[in-house]
Amino acid sequence: MNLAIIGATGNVGRKTIEILDKSKLKIDNLFLVASEKSKGTKLNFRGKELIVESLEEYDFKRARITFFAAGSKIAEKLIPQASKKTIIIDNSKFFRMREDVPLVVPEVNFNQLKKHKNIISNPNCSTIQLVLALKPLHDEYKIKRVVVSTYQAVSGAGKASEDELINQSKEFLNGKKVQPKNFTKQIAFNLIPHIDEFVDDNYTKEEWKMENETKKILDKKIKLTATCVRVPVKNSHSESVNIEFESKYNLEKVKEILQKAPGCKVIDDNKNGGYITPLEADGSYMTFISRIRKDNSNTNSINLWIVSDNLLKGAALNTVQIAETLIEKNFI
Repeated sequence: MNLAIIGATGNVGRKTIEILDKSKLKIDNLFLVASEKSKGTKLNFRGKELIVESLEEYDFKRARITFFAAGSKIAEKLIPQASKKTIIIDNSKFFRMREDVPLVVPEVNFNQLKKHKNIISNPNCSTIQLVLALKPLHDEYKIKRVVVSTYQAVSGAGKASEDELINQSKEFLNGKKVQPKNFTKQIAFNLIPHIDEFVDDNYTKEEWKMENETKKILDKKIKLTATCVRVPVKNSHSESVNIEFESKYNLEKVKEILQKAPGCKVIDDNKNGGYITPLEADGSYMTFISRIRKDNSNTNSINLWIVSDNLLKGAALNTVQIAETLIEKNFI
């Protein structure tokens, strides 16, 4: 089978190449596509050196499945026509809330892939790791409400933002005045409670995405409120999550359910260091769950700490898993 990656030289594009390199997918040809300025770049894949092609010159009919990792503007412009020639798995936010486009996390709602019309949307990175933990708990107890605060790494904002964190840190430690470029305020040694644009109700689009994507993927009846914060961490997103069930629960059973949840790993020792941090999640395919405990202020509530590599399960890995599921289940 022929596959293609649009935006192959970006953070998510490069991670997609790495994951495909290790996957069991039978790939006859992999076409790497990016902007004109990246044309001619050489990248390795399964022992071969592949040359990046220009998006302006690329013909979408060359690949059966195409991964889009090029942002919303390019997705909006190209996908409607490209999807007539190839199955699109899109990382951008543009198609996520379209009723006719499946929004999929394979461990959670792979059956939605049956409905695809050659466009499949990859959820927001923070939503993916959240619903992996929520799904099995919702199946058992029915979730009434979720309160989540995210601690999102700078890699989620792109390579330029990663570089800015490093440069700002050097400037700050050398006593120089820090001038933010890709952030609204200094990110080094700081926190910014603002990701994406503000909307009319004083939430941000990132917070809006978490609420509405969770409802689309899991259950529209679930109430969810989010506060999304950018933190001076290079990679891997963390979430503090409070879950209210419709009825009483058993804490030991909750832990057992999460231990068996596909794509999840529980690291929850009640001692110093008995939990996962972003550094430890970096590079892992798993979504880690720690600090599982009762909410003593509410009979039917629990608290969790969830950490996942946002460039892997939060982006590239999930798209590859979608492709694998399409092929395995014969949904193509």
